[in-house]
Amino acid sequence: MRRSVRYSLLLACLLGGVAMVQGQERNRLPDPVRPEVEATYLKGLAYLVGEQTPEGCWKDRYGRYPGVVGFAVMAMMAHGDDPNSGPYHRHIRQSLTFLLSKQNADNGFIGDSMYNHGFATIALAEAYGAVDQVGLGLALKRATELILTSQAQNPRGAWRYKPEGKDADSTVSGAQLVALLAARNAGIHVPDVAIDRGLAFLEACQSPGGGYGYSSPGSPNVPRTAIGLLVHALAHRRDAPGLDRSYQYLIQDLDYRDQTYPYYYEYYMAQALFQWDVATWEEWDRRNVRYLIENQAPDGSWSCSQGETFATAAALLSMALNYRYLPIYER
Repeated sequence: MRRSVRYSLLLACLLGGVAMVQGQERNRLPDPVRPEVEATYLKGLAYLVGEQTPEGCWKDRYGRYPGVVGFAVMAMMAHGDDPNSGPYHRHIRQSLTFLLSKQNADNGFIGDSMYNHGFATIALAEAYGAVDQVGLGLALKRATELILTSQAQNPRGAWRYKPEGKDADSTVSGAQLVALLAARNAGIHVPDVAIDRGLAFLEACQSPGGGYGYSSPGSPNVPRTAIGLLVHALAHRRDAPGLDRSYQYLIQDLDYRDQTYPYYYEYYMAQALFQWDVATWEEWDRRNVRYLIENQAPDGSWSCSQGETFATAAALLSMALNYRYLPIYER
């Protein structure tokens, strides 16, 4: 059944009480979910649970990647059903068990890249305190420590593909910062200096026009700008210089679609707009839902070059703010 009480993590710092931020409601309860959203979401969830292996991963090429499994876990949890006894509880547990099995016993690294590690860590943080499963807390703590250790040895104060990387980019770094903030919300200690250093790197990638580049201000694009805005909002740093320009850069074309990483873009764009302006997010969300309905396959999936599991989970998560059950999806 649908949970009548939000996850306990909603008491963490992303939630807060009913307050006002720049004249807008903070933590506004969701309006009734539109029928087309519910129908599309349930169809996508049916695909995910139908394709899941007994091991807790998925059958397509990228379906064994911990980051992709993490996306799928969050997509199932984001619908708001009880993760301990609801219709997807067995699938959630299987995937969390899979993620725990992929954590390196020596250093806490999950998978073989910081992309996988970051998104797997976010899933652990969102599940911790909501899913009654042994080992989640320790796994989350060790995964968080790996992110912090990796940053400490990076000259740029951020992250690259491997924990020992000495360079950095805004996409990998954005995932690690969201993971750190989610872990902090779950009660794991994350020093302020780690957030400060990570944000400083992202700000060094901000162009004069507000867009974010990859490892420098050059060649900014919309998905990376969404990452930059989202992380600043989650860190409560909305007053950082230039973010108003970044927001204008982001909303210059609400019909924009990324052709290379389409559902990765939707995943970040939904969260960034929701954090910055609910009215703009509502307009974008209606367009996004229409786009997703048009592109959903008869079996409930979406597809892209990163595989059906990733595309389906990320597409669902781009709609999940209509439910607002995940802690990271609160304002």
